[in-house]
Amino acid sequence: MSRFMNIKKQSHPGLLTISETVELTGLSLSTLRRWDALGTLKSFRKSPHGNRYYHRVDIDNYLLQKQDISTLAKQWVQNKTAVELSETFYCQTRDVFSVRLERLQNELSKAASSQAHDDLISVIIAMAGEIGNNSFDHNLGNWPDIPGIFFGYNSKLNQLILADRGRGILTTLKQVRPMLKKDAQALKVAFTETISGRAPEARGNGLKFVRKIVTNNPIKLWFLSGSAELHLKQGDEKLHIREISPTVRGCLAIIKY
Repeated sequence: MSRFMNIKKQSHPGLLTISETVELTGLSLSTLRRWDALGTLKSFRKSPHGNRYYHRVDIDNYLLQKQDISTLAKQWVQNKTAVELSETFYCQTRDVFSVRLERLQNELSKAASSQAHDDLISVIIAMAGEIGNNSFDHNLGNWPDIPGIFFGYNSKLNQLILADRGRGILTTLKQVRPMLKKDAQALKVAFTETISGRAPEARGNGLKFVRKIVTNNPIKLWFLSGSAELHLKQGDEKLHIREISPTVRGCLAIIKY
């Protein structure tokens, strides 16, 4: 039996039911029906009295226009049942992620207004690369449902989003720190301590590297895993971590610059 049998497959590829559209957009049923009547966001029926469907590309475009990529990513990692992502945001492999990250760097560098801005873009790309590669490294061969990561950005909002439905920070660190019990504890360790499962190698520096970049540059980071959220910005000496609900399956990083 396939290890991905628990993934929620779309019965109509490229289409979304109205309930799936509610999940992804955060809009209510009444709002969707009203917008359908107004022509703001159109649905269609396969038969006169059949179920309503939405084209997935229309919903992706709506989220991009509303500059709400973070909502799509958050819905994806908070859903109890895995929902397959649109190719617009899905990087199934590290190679796909690397190509899209390089493409983003080229796009942003061309639009850079100064050398300082271009330097900032370089460190943001380095930080995003570290977070994305961590997802692949820490879940290699152990993805709970959907392998790969969510990767989206909005250059107008100066916002970049990465997410995965992996094992999360706590489960990953418990392999070498079995005494860890809470997601908040694990987040603190991940951003402050170097941990190696193969001594004497200096491993486990990824999120410490991310922290250094954020605190030394005009960047804000929200990093969520399990029931904990970390918020970090330029100049922060202390970590700001709080409990959250609903929980995140894996990790979600929201970067603003």
